[in-house]
Amino acid sequence: MTVRVPLNSIAKEILERYKDIPFDELLPLISQHKYNVAIKKMFLAAGLISPVVVYNPTTSEQEIRPLNEVASSHLARRCFVGNLYKQVKDPNLVGALSGHKEGSRAFAHYSEIDEDMKRDLVSMLE
Repeated sequence: MTVRVPLNSIAKEILERYKDIPFDELLPLISQHKYNVAIKKMFLAAGLISPVVVYNPTTSEQEIRPLNEVASSHLARRCFVGNLYKQVKDPNLVGALSGHKEGSRAFAHYSEIDEDMKRDLVSMLE
């Protein structure tokens, strides 16, 4: 499936950096593992090391780990979808950008309704 996402100024700037480098793809490709390692390094460099609770599938227990150690492309995708959803609150529109089909049960995992969203909604009535 092809998902079309309009480019913002930051994305255009990134593409501009690679315009003179010859390769067959839009951007240079790296393996999923190297991509996730790079994300972890960026989180560490940015000081994003706060403790988070994660589920350990080996022990079936919850454990506390630094955010930079659990950061991944999947976490980035969840943040992208979650942040968009908080802004527009339209699951079909956000799903069109994230590749989720209309009515997707998987999308429901990304689109948590938090207290800020509830406050924003109620303030619309004032």
